[in-house]
Amino acid sequence: MINKIELGNFEIGGDKLTILAGPCAIESKDILFKTAEYLKELTFSLGINFIFKASYDKANRSSINSYRGLGIEKGLSLLNEVKKEFNVPIVTDIHTEEQAKMAAEVADIIQIPAFLCRQTDLLVAAAKTNKIINIKKGQFLAPSQMKSIANKVKESGNNKILITDRGVTFGYNNLVSDMRAIPIIQKMGYPVIFDATHSVQLPGGSGECSSGEREFVPVLAKSAVAAGANGLFFEVHPCPDCALCDGPNMIDFKQAKEIFTVCNNIFKLVNSPV
Repeated sequence: MINKIELGNFEIGGDKLTILAGPCAIESKDILFKTAEYLKELTFSLGINFIFKASYDKANRSSINSYRGLGIEKGLSLLNEVKKEFNVPIVTDIHTEEQAKMAAEVADIIQIPAFLCRQTDLLVAAAKTNKIINIKKGQFLAPSQMKSIANKVKESGNNKILITDRGVTFGYNNLVSDMRAIPIIQKMGYPVIFDATHSVQLPGGSGECSSGEREFVPVLAKSAVAAGANGLFFEVHPCPDCALCDGPNMIDFKQAKEIFTVCNNIFKLVNSPV
């Protein structure tokens, strides 16, 4: 049985689709507010649970010259403004143990990046915030390996755990998504979120930065919901081609509306009584 996790006035893992969405890295207040306003209105109209996502720092970059964000203090301050202005829960990622407590002052969900998902001290520090912990499955791991990773959080006194799948490394500069991962992880009792935009990323595909194949986001998102995913993760930007980070795999507002609508219909069908 999947552990349903309460967040504000809704449940993650319940009878409604949950979507975590927002820009990759925080670029400006204007972009944050535009995106949050649009996504809140869209998800409300569709009856979807919404959690706003953005990163104050993207520490895992292809190049030392890559854009990383506005930093933890300014970034968290802007996320707190979004939270108050639009009355939405916030998810953001951390990279060090010290960041856990700071991020928890604003974020409702603490996210563990895929490449850091095995870092015991980071998981324990996140668990001790007593926030919901979203662990991204490393691209180098089988889904069955997530059990021992989630146990690091659980045995630290926190059972509010989400696991996000974002594909598996497949040769050089490519990822593939195995939808079997969704029921495998759900059997451990955790709600599964599928990251539809990072799953089309081509890591390091442009040499100094990652590339991506945005056209496959709808295919993977629909497939994941059909396979039983409890939620979806999207990076959304008003103009992805102008974005300072992860532009090739982000979607714009028009695409978000189309994809969210179809995925919500699939979710209702999959979860309707037989």
